[in-house]
Amino acid sequence: MSTNTPFAEIKDNLEFLDDWEDRYRYLIELGQALAPISEHERTDRNKVNGCVSQVWLSSTQSIEGPNIHLSFTGDSDAMIVKGLVAVLISFYSGKDVASIVQSDAVDMFDQLGLREHLTAQRANGLVAMVERIQGEAKALI
Repeated sequence: MSTNTPFAEIKDNLEFLDDWEDRYRYLIELGQALAPISEHERTDRNKVNGCVSQVWLSSTQSIEGPNIHLSFTGDSDAMIVKGLVAVLISFYSGKDVASIVQSDAVDMFDQLGLREHLTAQRANGLVAMVERIQGEAKALI
């Protein structure tokens, strides 16, 4: 059993679901539960390039000791992509920038068996979101 974090709960739930259709529905539920971002966050600066769907990611910084931590909010106009955004936010939010750079969310999606069922366009969009998040972290190191 994983530690009690939002991502650990998502991971446990996904590992419990054997059928891709159930996982697909679960991703949609995660997206529906994601708090919408404000209109002032829907800017070109926050828009993720490389996604067919419209995706916005916004970050906030906090300092804990000598480390800078990032937390993310996000949204998408597509239901399944919004679920992917929710998983990424739960995976990366609250981590220090060095951990974000070193964490491989694409590999995590592969381990959970999520990426193999994504269309090529969604898989490319997922990589673009990860690169965007890691790019923000790299810029702060």
